This record gives sequence, C-alpha cells and structure tokens, in this order.
Amino acid sequence: MKQPFHFLNFGDKMNIRHMTINDYDEVYGLWRSCKGMGLNNLDDSKEEIEKFLNRNPDTCFVAEMDNKIIGAILAGNDGRRGYIYHTAVSPSYQKQGIGKKLVNKAISALSGIGISKTALVVFEKNENGNAFWQKLGFTVRTI
Repeated sequence: MKQPFHFLNFGDKMNIRHMTINDYDEVYGLWRSCKGMGLNNLDDSKEEIEKFLNRNPDTCFVAEMDNKIIGAILAGNDGRRGYIYHTAVSPSYQKQGIGKKLVNKAISALSGIGISKTALVVFEKNENGNAFWQKLGFTVRTI
C-alpha cells in the first residue's frame, strides 16, 4: 500500500541536526522503509553504527519534523576523501528536497573539516537512489 505524501510548506518546521546513537532505532526503521537500501546485520548493527558515529560525530545528520525522523545521512572520511552512506528519506516525504538538504549539509560538514572530494556507496540495482544521485550531479566512476 502506497503511503500518502506530506507536502512541505513554509509553515512546516523541519530541523536537521547531528545524528546520535539514540536515534538508531528510528533511523534503522527509516532505512528499512526505503526500497533499495542495502542493510546487513554486521555493518548496520547498533554497535557498528555507534562506532561510525563516534568516528564521524560532525558529519552524520537526521531530518526531523514534529519530533519524528523523516530523513538521515551517514557521512565519514578517511582523512582525504569523504564517503556518503545510507542516505534515506521516508517514502511519504520524498521528492521535496529533504534528501538534497541532507546531502548539502553532510558535504558542507565534510568541507568544514578539510575534505574536498566525496564519493558514494550505492547499489547498482537501487534505481530510485541512483536517479537521486544523478539528479544531484554525481556520476558513476569508471576505473
């Protein structure tokens, strides 16, 4: 069953803030609600996400509306290049610019710590996700 769309207007109050481990259960539910997300029990366990957040406390974000998480992005770096993982927006809030705002926030945070290049981790079969990234100007890198 398709979820209804909730169109944002200027009266709505969306907030983007740093993600914490306390957000894990709600964010994991969000990830599971998005078609094409690749999750696994090891890398995406609460313990592993906590390690990621501890290593990258300033580059991971959630979007909230009415005290509900409607979007999330994990971004980190290896000291020279940034990496974006698990970008998701609740299906009923997609196609309204929330994902783009999260990506811009993460890239800005990476830039703020001296990271000027960012790569994505995506699944080839995630057509919706790949269309989103292409719309933002990301391209497939061939070796």
